[in-house]
Amino acid sequence: MAAPRELEETSSHNLEMTIHVNDTAEKIRDEFDYSQRAQWLRAAVLGANDGLVSVASLMMGVGAVKTDIKAMLLAGFAGLVAGAGSMAIGEFVSVCTQRDIEIAQMKRDQQKKITSNENHEEPDENIQREEALPNPAQAAIASALAFSVGAVVPLLGSAFVRDHKVRLAVVAAVASIALVVFGVLGALLGKTPIVKSSARVLVGGWMAMGITFGLTKLIGTGGLQM
Repeated sequence: MAAPRELEETSSHNLEMTIHVNDTAEKIRDEFDYSQRAQWLRAAVLGANDGLVSVASLMMGVGAVKTDIKAMLLAGFAGLVAGAGSMAIGEFVSVCTQRDIEIAQMKRDQQKKITSNENHEEPDENIQREEALPNPAQAAIASALAFSVGAVVPLLGSAFVRDHKVRLAVVAAVASIALVVFGVLGALLGKTPIVKSSARVLVGGWMAMGITFGLTKLIGTGGLQM
């Protein structure tokens, strides 16, 4: 009678271990998915912030020496297209390189397990791990879209303002508001102090716009023909 009872206890123990392992694996998978989503969202916010600061600074620089609204809008639009394309290409190359490195490492790990007779992985595990890697095309599109969303803010804000000085003020004001919003979103996603993070983003944007405006104004009034 002792043997059946012992067998029953062992089976029960194995079942509990299996349930525990499955629960743990599911919990880890959920945490990983949340971490991945948070990283993507934070990258999107940072990309939008880059687009906003780049195009707003470019428009402020052109506005420092040109009063024509067409010149400012064309410069901003060119900055949007160039920046979005640059971000997309850079992200595509970066993610492709990351994938190549991680796939090569998985192959090395698999080869080590085969040679040491310790290959306990499921047949489809490597395929699943490769599928979980970031997609270069999706990353490129997301990066370009995020940059474009930020870049279009100062363009829309100044598109219908005819007065030159008011237009410059509108670009600076709209950019400042958007910087605060992006700073708050980035702080919430990164779980950092909201006021400190927002202030850092805002001051950084002001510095970029101010330096661009000042240097362009200096060069423009120094005799450079425009």
